Amino acid sequence: MKNEFSDQLIRMAASDQSVRERLLEENALRGGYHPEMESVHRENTDRLKAIIAEIGFPTISKVGEEAAEAAWLIVQHSIGDPDFMKDSYREMLESRKDINPANLAFLFDRIQYFQGKPQQYGTQLNADGSIYPVMDKDRLNTLRQENNLPALPQDRIADILPADQIEQLENQNPDYILWRKNAGWK
Repeated sequence: MKNEFSDQLIRMAASDQSVRERLLEENALRGGYHPEMESVHRENTDRLKAIIAEIGFPTISKVGEEAAEAAWLIVQHSIGDPDFMKDSYREMLESRKDINPANLAFLFDRIQYFQGKPQQYGTQLNADGSIYPVMDKDRLNTLRQENNLPALPQDRIADILPADQIEQLENQNPDYILWRKNAGWK
């Protein structure tokens, strides 16, 4: 189902990705949250809040698959608004039959990551590209497959640090800790 919200959501996500790609090419996304990227994320978050106020969370049946994916991307990137991310997760969970399950998994993990807690599905990475600690390495691939995520190779799973090392990982980046505190994650 396409409608005016569908087109808006798709354009918003495309803008997000376009700015991200350009900043990556300029090697400008290292060393913290780039102000231009943050601005795009905040603008998209504000507009998505307005859309949600009108139609509820943009599920597949409300806006179509592409626009529902765009809405999820906007939520996934609304890192400066923890309450909105958490509220969106709850709304998506309530509509889980009308949401891509992989998106729920990614958002759950993202929230856990920013809260400094172990993730469940192994979707979030550390700065070095390794997988951020998980709740249960033994069940990781089962949980991933149940949520339409591909299995991870056993060597990658074996390299995941234990959850009790999260604080040590985070302490390697004091700027991140400060940003997260200022954003309201901790």
